[in-house]
Amino acid sequence: MALATRTDRPPSLIGSVWRSTVGKKAVMAVTGLVMLAYLVAHMLGNLKVFFGAGEFNHYGHWIRTIGEPFLHHMWFLWLARAALTASVVLHGVAAYQLSRRDLAARPVKYRRTRQRASYATRTMRWGGVILALFIVWHILDLTTLTVNPNAQEGRMYENLVASFGRWYVAVFYIAAMLALGLHIRHGFWSAAQTLGANSPRRDRVLKAVANGLAALLTCGFIAVPLGVMTGVVS
Repeated sequence: MALATRTDRPPSLIGSVWRSTVGKKAVMAVTGLVMLAYLVAHMLGNLKVFFGAGEFNHYGHWIRTIGEPFLHHMWFLWLARAALTASVVLHGVAAYQLSRRDLAARPVKYRRTRQRASYATRTMRWGGVILALFIVWHILDLTTLTVNPNAQEGRMYENLVASFGRWYVAVFYIAAMLALGLHIRHGFWSAAQTLGANSPRRDRVLKAVANGLAALLTCGFIAVPLGVMTGVVS
């Protein structure tokens, strides 16, 4: 009698890593650092608005021509958007799946369930939802110009002023940036732990860096809508 042969393929390394809890945390850490690098660059670019329309619009034109003539017009920007989108999706999916695993591991509801979940964990979950909604609005507002009342292609300064000239948009943006600051503060520390960068000697420095980055990015981003609301940028 012929022996039955096993046709199941062994799981790939990438698949095995993704299915593991440690792998998902590593994906969140790496994609989080990618997004953090983007946020730093984005904030520095946004602050150019305080140097006037000419400077800010020139910056908007420059980011569309990076890499020319080797790259086509807008290619670098689209490559950056693709990498950022992939990071956001992987980060969000990993976070959701880890949250589901955490809930499945504790199926019995305790009387003091809310106290069992740390403040940082709840902040990260709700902050992530707020940021996801903000990203959708932000793209529709200042990238596709779908919901922007000014909607002048290539005129970043005028579009930004028109957007933040609506008080409810400015308030939503500020609230999202506060959520972002809390997300960065906890996320940077979690990424350091996941990637093995922390140690008893380095913990204090890493926490200080996390707090400093969160404060710097929050203040830097909030400065722009406040500048429009107060008339400094107009």
